[in-house]
Amino acid sequence: MGKLGKKARKFAKKNLQSVLKRKRQLKSMFKRKASKRDKKEAAENLEEDQIGKSNERGLESKNIEDVELDAVFGDESDAVEDDSGSDGYLSEDSSCPSLDENGTEIYQDDMDVDNGGTGDLLEQNTAIHLELAQKKKKLERLQKKDPEFSNFLESYENGLGKLKDEESYSDEDNTSEDGTESPEKGTVNLRKDKLLTSSAINSLCQLVREHHSISALTSLLNGYRAACHYDLHDVASCHGHLDSKALSKILIFMLQEADNIFREMLGISCSSCKKEAILELKNSSKCKSMKPLIKSYLRSTLFLLNQVTDSEILAFSLVKIRASVIFFAAFRPLLHRLIKIAVHLWVTGEGTLASHSFLVIKDVASVFSSVCFDSCLIKTYKAFIGHCKFVDPVSSKHIQFLRNSFIELCSQDVQNSSKKAMVCVEHLSKILQTGLQTKNKEAVKRICSWQYTNCIDLWVSFISANIQDYDLQPLLYIIIQIINGVAVLFPGPKYLPLRIKCIQWLNNLSSASGVFIPVASFAMDILEYKTGRVTGKPGKDFNFSSTIKLPKHLLKSRNFQDKCVSSVIELLATHFAQWSYHITFPELATIPLICLRKFVETTTTESYRRVVKRFINQVEQNIEFIQRKRDEVAFSPKDHQSVESFLQYEKSNANAPFTQYYESIIEKAASSKPVMNQKISSLPQTKPKRKERQLPNDTIPVSVIDEVLEGNKV
Repeated sequence: MGKLGKKARKFAKKNLQSVLKRKRQLKSMFKRKASKRDKKEAAENLEEDQIGKSNERGLESKNIEDVELDAVFGDESDAVEDDSGSDGYLSEDSSCPSLDENGTEIYQDDMDVDNGGTGDLLEQNTAIHLELAQKKKKLERLQKKDPEFSNFLESYENGLGKLKDEESYSDEDNTSEDGTESPEKGTVNLRKDKLLTSSAINSLCQLVREHHSISALTSLLNGYRAACHYDLHDVASCHGHLDSKALSKILIFMLQEADNIFREMLGISCSSCKKEAILELKNSSKCKSMKPLIKSYLRSTLFLLNQVTDSEILAFSLVKIRASVIFFAAFRPLLHRLIKIAVHLWVTGEGTLASHSFLVIKDVASVFSSVCFDSCLIKTYKAFIGHCKFVDPVSSKHIQFLRNSFIELCSQDVQNSSKKAMVCVEHLSKILQTGLQTKNKEAVKRICSWQYTNCIDLWVSFISANIQDYDLQPLLYIIIQIINGVAVLFPGPKYLPLRIKCIQWLNNLSSASGVFIPVASFAMDILEYKTGRVTGKPGKDFNFSSTIKLPKHLLKSRNFQDKCVSSVIELLATHFAQWSYHITFPELATIPLICLRKFVETTTTESYRRVVKRFINQVEQNIEFIQRKRDEVAFSPKDHQSVESFLQYEKSNANAPFTQYYESIIEKAASSKPVMNQKISSLPQTKPKRKERQLPNDTIPVSVIDEVLEGNKV
């Protein structure tokens, strides 16, 4: 058979099974060399993947930057406001409707209806309210389109009001002729058209105290509401004829006696602070009749707390509403409103007002722990973070109070609080990670801010206060990493106050947890700051506790250099004092001593050399003390139990020479703080607020309320 032609050979190479089999074997044995086109496509695909990943990281970091620290828990929706269509006054006629828990009107006869009939009544009431709302909207449209029609409605309403006044006066005349007691001698109905006198108030108060008269209590509650709304135009127009002294008398009486009166009428002991006491009586006939009265008192008091600006009246009202916290168990919307008001007064008030506000928050979180603890914790956290954006020497004390009180609130339920703390700390770590990766100006500025540092300080205090009794090791590890990252991100001399704070946080965590945290390297970096030629001028005194970043003109002053040396000595002394009785102290102090000796050799300032030399001598004495004790023991370093119990007796008696030196350092630092209390010129200047007078828990001058009512009178 002759040779195949050219076309036949090409066909055989492409289609014969033996040829294809041979190709598959060769392909498996040798890697196919990629062509230039394939290389180009692979490089483009790799570049697109990298760009996509970087865009995803950029989008993620952008999302992290957009989330504020106080919005880490999301927008917590407030409870539905407990506002009804009525004016809030209680009816003083037994046939008139009262207000139920949801603000709808119910009649006295309907209170005895069983649960099966209440659903139909609620549906009917809802339908009636919807119909009335639609008609009201139609009337409003007509008033806008036709002004003459609105004038006609006003004249019609005025005519009806006159007729009602005449009928009410005629009814009163008839009742007096029937032999009932007049307002001056017996029960007084505090309607909008009646004149309230001191004798009438006294008779009402006597009836409520001695006979527990519901009609008299209703009249007083209406007067109490008028007093709480005294500064509003609508109330002033209706009650303008009422005397301010009479209203202040009602106000003080209700605040002082309302809680005891409600407890006596419901049969609840004065020492009972459990919400179950109210919930057990919720379905009783006595509680149903008292429910509108209690609700009126609570609503009026909350309105008073929202309107009054005098700190003494606010503190007095908070003390009294705190005693009635258990009554909020039946009114959930009012309870959420109380939390909101108390948190606002806690974060904005000062002295006694802030303390009483926090006590209300603490009692609410304790009594309603299963329902309101999370709400109290989140609201106080958001208020704290929102309030500490700017710090100066005046506000730093108040921020310290807010921090300590928040830690006290968290200590009521550490397990639940630790979960919230983990969410906040993880958010802090994400912000720091974004700043370290991108070095973006906005991200770095956000980390070097009072809000970020105060948030770290808050959770450091929480961990330090509770780590001995609870397992907070995951939180401890993350917060240490965050503090180390902040110290690395801001190494320059102008961030000296921030570095000092970082070392202090680490020392506090180490002391509370018993875990060794290396801080000597951060402290020794301060001695290596190079700020150029130091001027001979001392410069202005400045307070490191009220700033994070120093201005440039202070970096070359003598005070700055003095502060660097003294800060290193104080921080190292605190660090060494924690481990001065530990068996590994000689090894722990070796490298810091080498750096300090080098500083003594290079420095040209005799005062610095003298202070550092004394510190070195004290550390060396403690090293010799530990080494002598180590030579006396016979256990191995692997015996962890013996290592931990090393020098425990000496530690309890504080016999080590370094302990006395450390105490002298702390006393000297504490005495120098009042001197270094001047604000930096770059900080915003704020005028110090007037110091509030301490208010007793159960008394308030009547003249104070009279002055407030006179000042608010329209």
